[in-house]
Amino acid sequence: MIPLQKKIYQSMPPEKKLRIALRLYYSARRLKAAALHQHYPGWTEQEIEKKVREIFLYART
Repeated sequence: MIPLQKKIYQSMPPEKKLRIALRLYYSARRLKAAALHQHYPGWTEQEIEKKVREIFLYART
């Protein structure tokens, strides 16, 4: 992380950090859903959402 970015992030209130983290999380879920739509065009929205939930539930770092 660039020193200025680190300083800005450290000075943020916790609520703003949480909003940023949540936006990132939901963006990742939308991207994963879009990728699954591309890979499995015949799947229903319910199947896609179920798979996204499963992927994020059992994700490992």
